[in-house]
Amino acid sequence: MSFTDKFRHYWSLTKPSQSGLLLATGLAGYMSARCPVFNIGAILNLSASLFLAIAGSTLLNMWWDRDIDAQMRRTQKRATSKGLLSENEVLRAGLILSLIGVGWAVAMDARYGLIVFAGLFFDVVVYSIWLKRRTAWSIFWGGISGAMPILAGRALGLGAVDWIGITLALGILFWIPTHTLTFSMKFAKDYADACVPTFPSTYGLAVTRATIAISSVLAAAAMVVAGYGIGMTWGFLRLLGVLSAGLLMLAVAITFNPSERVNFGLFKYASIYMLAAMILVVIEVI
Repeated sequence: MSFTDKFRHYWSLTKPSQSGLLLATGLAGYMSARCPVFNIGAILNLSASLFLAIAGSTLLNMWWDRDIDAQMRRTQKRATSKGLLSENEVLRAGLILSLIGVGWAVAMDARYGLIVFAGLFFDVVVYSIWLKRRTAWSIFWGGISGAMPILAGRALGLGAVDWIGITLALGILFWIPTHTLTFSMKFAKDYADACVPTFPSTYGLAVTRATIAISSVLAAAAMVVAGYGIGMTWGFLRLLGVLSAGLLMLAVAITFNPSERVNFGLFKYASIYMLAAMILVVIEVI
């Protein structure tokens, strides 16, 4: 196998879209502290350390989940499922990237490094290894890892953990069920084939849709409160409110008028919403 092909396989296993979104939250968290946003050195170091830690944890997840990924139709084409990369190769790459990413973060700032490590620990150990195959509630614990990049970024920029950083993290934490539960409904059969418990299989579709609606309300509220705390102008807050209203409308629609189309729309809009919210934070403070 050529170096280019091998790199392409590794790159696909890092889930570039997901990793990129998490990196964007980390950068937004850093800039929300209104630190010198044009400190290119700090931004580059944050981006590199955070991306390596996220990519490393994702590779470790791919390594651990290789058996169930091979049973699910949507993941059967992954390099780990098809045997395009050996188990030891993926494990080694995941460990190396994780160690470099976390080590780099600690070298920059101990508090920042600790939060980055916490994100990796919750993602790999708590979510994937311990809970994913045992309980449908694993996504909420795993969601803590998704909330760590924005908290880490703000802590690095501010030099402390404050209520705004925690509120931003809660916004991500509550947003994650909106994203992942719609996904688990769409691919319910895949998860059933792999014997992975999900909210739809454990509690039914009605409870799952209600959970999505509640988490959407909490995510939108947390983001608006955090925006106010950051000091967003009325114009930016109003735009964030409009974006939040769209999320809430889709959440209500999936609860009272469920359909495959609405489910897919909410899944896509959830990512767009969070990315747009991060862009608003960055633009407002520049």
